[in-house]
Amino acid sequence: LGFKRNIDNESVVFWTLQLGTFDKYINKVIKEFEAENPDIEIKWVDVPYSEGEKRTLAALLSDNPPDLVNLTPDFSFLAAQRGALFEIPSDYLKEYPTALYDSISFNGKFFAVPFYLTSAVTYANKELMNKANISAIPRTFDSMFSNSNNVKSLNNIYTEMPSLTENDTFLKILAKNDIDILNINDKQKLVDLYKQYRKYYKSGYIPKESLTQGHREALEKFMSGQVVYLQAGANFLNIIKENAPNIYNNTEISYQLTGKNGKFDFSIMNLIIPLKAKHKKNALKFAMFLTNEKNQLEFAKLTSVLPANKYALKNNYFKIKDTKEDKARNISASQIDNAGKIFSQTENKKNIITLLNTTTGRVITETTPVETIVSDFYNDLSNIK
Repeated sequence: LGFKRNIDNESVVFWTLQLGTFDKYINKVIKEFEAENPDIEIKWVDVPYSEGEKRTLAALLSDNPPDLVNLTPDFSFLAAQRGALFEIPSDYLKEYPTALYDSISFNGKFFAVPFYLTSAVTYANKELMNKANISAIPRTFDSMFSNSNNVKSLNNIYTEMPSLTENDTFLKILAKNDIDILNINDKQKLVDLYKQYRKYYKSGYIPKESLTQGHREALEKFMSGQVVYLQAGANFLNIIKENAPNIYNNTEISYQLTGKNGKFDFSIMNLIIPLKAKHKKNALKFAMFLTNEKNQLEFAKLTSVLPANKYALKNNYFKIKDTKEDKARNISASQIDNAGKIFSQTENKKNIITLLNTTTGRVITETTPVETIVSDFYNDLSNIK
């Protein structure tokens, strides 16, 4: 990359996670920002996604970290918890939906600026639905599984493949059912939900691979016509169109499945400013420019992600419903207004998710009473917390 200035004490070093494909857009934004702020130079470095956390951790431990970093929410939280991040004044976050605030705050203080979002939608194979005499795409998990016997009658066809132990998948299902696993008072609700999923699994409503495989394999099963429904981001529609045109033609799109509280989940990517950064003020200024309404809308149009800026989310671009792609984008964007709370950020979140996934595996595959397995979970959880 070439730079027109080389004044180190006025430079902002900006790291992104694998956004090199959009270099024309990012370089254009940088050029426009520098034109408005001739005393500030932006030095952009794109880091491979697989190296992002490792390189950021090393940088945070050094005395010369980058000034602005595109980071995942979980790693952002860990850095905030260790006091390694600059606090973002609340006045700077008025252009972002309040539904995002839980995922960018710790102890009542904000540690990140939202960069972009995704929110899964439901893909439904209408041909399989018709064969199973299902008239309407379900809006809830309960309504989806209520027709599972119809689906099972089709032979070797499954209702969905939920990828139960991939990352925080089951944690999101719990959140949609108002179950906080850190709250012992929710123990019975957890037992009841686990009993449902044991039934789904043992009845053959979901494939056995639901326990060992992830969203990519779930997509493959949908594209091969082996599952009726798929929960995935709007970006998956192009993959279906290119690789399984017949399935694409028979696919309808609807809202993400919800649980007891009717809330939707989302994923977020952040922008953080290390506490040791030399140019925090200018970094924050650039973060605001990068995520303003105009730039967020332009970025969304180039990609399949959603803007984190609430005004960009209200743009007419997200109200068009002419094509399947338009509908997926429209539904995905509209869900942010009714987004649910994420799992309470906690220091040992990664270990807790690992324990939860192990417990889910036991519930699904064993014949041990669910109550016993959940009691074991809470005993082990007490050692983690």
